[in-house]
Amino acid sequence: MVSGRLGFTSFGGPIAHLGYFHDEYIRKRKWMDEKNYADLVALCQFLPGPASSQVGIGMGIMRAGVPGGIVSFLGFTLPSVVALILFALILQGLDVSNAGWIHGLKLVAVAVVAHAIIGMAQKLTPDLKRKAIALLALVITLLWQTAFSQVGMILLSAILGFLIYSRHEAEADSRISFPVKRSLAALCLALFFGLLLLLPVLREMTSIRWIAVFDSFYRSGALVFGGGHVVLPLLEREFVASGWVSKEAFLAGYGAAQAVPGPLFTFASYLGAVMNGWAGGLLATAAIFLPAFLLILGTLPFWDGLRRNPKAKGALMGVNAAVVGILISAFYQPIWTSSILAPADFAFASILFSMLVYWKLPPWIVVLTGALGGTVIALI
Repeated sequence: MVSGRLGFTSFGGPIAHLGYFHDEYIRKRKWMDEKNYADLVALCQFLPGPASSQVGIGMGIMRAGVPGGIVSFLGFTLPSVVALILFALILQGLDVSNAGWIHGLKLVAVAVVAHAIIGMAQKLTPDLKRKAIALLALVITLLWQTAFSQVGMILLSAILGFLIYSRHEAEADSRISFPVKRSLAALCLALFFGLLLLLPVLREMTSIRWIAVFDSFYRSGALVFGGGHVVLPLLEREFVASGWVSKEAFLAGYGAAQAVPGPLFTFASYLGAVMNGWAGGLLATAAIFLPAFLLILGTLPFWDGLRRNPKAKGALMGVNAAVVGILISAFYQPIWTSSILAPADFAFASILFSMLVYWKLPPWIVVLTGALGGTVIALI
């Protein structure tokens, strides 16, 4: 199985994954022409969620319909899911609460997430109006930290984007077609938005833990633009702040996620396993990837019309800007406040940031340096 081989060998993050896909699916097997592949990548980068996983799902759908998309997703994702769940089960028997390398991984998280957010801000908030939407989202979600604040800010920003950018220039005409019926696509989109709105309500009305866990993972998967690293602050706010996962276990799993192939979103599999073993890991995996599935199936038949519609494009531009503000808020609390505790922490985080951004070193080298540096700092 082609996707299974990619799942075992695709290291390096979403951009590298897209390169692996192009080499395997387009250059070697010619399952899609260059133009359609570029259009599929553009769609998946435009949508929230794990872009590389969505491209893989789209390739599977093009090849063999919805079952092909499911098989493609499982092949690409399962290797890292199994590896991270096993790591979580092993880690539960160890005491890592005072380990210096854990604090080093916290500083790596500061560097990685800062880099991801800076890149997103440059791309998604290029003008003052979108910067203002991002600032509004930052203030509201920082001062009102509830499940409803994020969803409410997304809806408000969509309205603002619709009003402000309704005359925005549409995309150039191009065509891409996929074997997905419009009725199925509409059902998937309705389910995506319905769950996004209904799950927080059910969470507040009931005391069922698995609904709360599913809601947290689902919203994290539904609100992430810009790649897997950006999901880190959302997950930390949802699970560390609530006390479901300790800071030490969270950062240990993040370090492990850097060392396995496949999408970084499978970090959720680790968190679910920490909370409730294999069952929790599988539930978390399903919840965080479900928005990606629903969106790629829901938007494929409508993509041509959507990207040429200025009003729809304007609403999505507003949502993109708000997500930047939400992530900056989550970056400050709890990532920054729990990691930068002394001048030495800030200095070392700056070194890690430079290694990643300016020296362009692979993430796994930065993670290893952070773990070693944290151990040294703890001994000083």
